[in-house]
Amino acid sequence: MLGHVNHARALSLLEDARLAMTDGRPGGGLILARLEADYLRQLYYRGNEPLSVTSWVTRLGTKSFTLRQELVQDGEVALRADVVLVVFDFATNASRAMTDDEREQWGAYLDR
Repeated sequence: MLGHVNHARALSLLEDARLAMTDGRPGGGLILARLEADYLRQLYYRGNEPLSVTSWVTRLGTKSFTLRQELVQDGEVALRADVVLVVFDFATNASRAMTDDEREQWGAYLDR
């Protein structure tokens, strides 16, 4: 064990933050279509030290939107990711347009 956070675990932390954004709200039918991650510095496991994830919408389309996420430790961005999420109808196995409520929900996260 090297004491640093594995790259896959770091992506899981971003996923946890995305899930928290949808919890109990309309538009839970989302799939991840693209993820581009830049690892800018190492993350370290430290007891009782929370890591911070900041997320905001950078693009709001008809059927998809892009989130920018930053994972911070020691006041520095350690991981920056751009994530494209697609609104998805699992019953028809196809993407669909956002409802007005979903557009309002995700529009509230536009920019920072």
